[in-house]
Amino acid sequence: MIAEEFGRTDDAELIRRSERVPEAFADLFDRHAPALRRYVARRLGPSLADDIVSDAFLTAFRRRGHYDTSHPDARPWLYGIAARLISRHRRVEVRLYRALVRSGVDEIAEPYAERVDDRVAAQQAGLAAALAQLSPGDREVLLLIAWADMSYEDVARALDIPVGTVRSRLHRARARTRLALGGSHPATTREESFDG
Repeated sequence: MIAEEFGRTDDAELIRRSERVPEAFADLFDRHAPALRRYVARRLGPSLADDIVSDAFLTAFRRRGHYDTSHPDARPWLYGIAARLISRHRRVEVRLYRALVRSGVDEIAEPYAERVDDRVAAQQAGLAAALAQLSPGDREVLLLIAWADMSYEDVARALDIPVGTVRSRLHRARARTRLALGGSHPATTREESFDG
């Protein structure tokens, strides 16, 4: 494979190998668990992040025989599993956003930083309020794109929805967050910056 020529085995190959040598799946964990943990911690807080990531990889390991190895990158698959696990904790996530609205400081994103100035705190609180009010589907799409840096196609694979649905959910989510932030535009994806 091309990835192996450059010294890195792609995720699909690791998953195929793990069918014969289960320990090979640990490389997939080592490769993706830290970023997945950061994503889950931003959504649910650090106390649940380790459990969700462990459960996501356990589920992935058990279902590795069903993975479509035509996709060399397993991130969408792993984040999709995590998204389903996160959905069981919606109340915790919304509670975290509401706490951020009250305090104005995102302790998860910047746990050791000094208190931010009033303007940034107000913007974080506005964003948290908007995230708390989004539908679960719209919030999931927005955060996979903004916090997990996924493409529309990756999000569609992760959530098993059409790309058009990703676009419409993202449009709605951005409109609501833009309104909550007083008209400033939330994060723009790489794809949109080239669309004009």
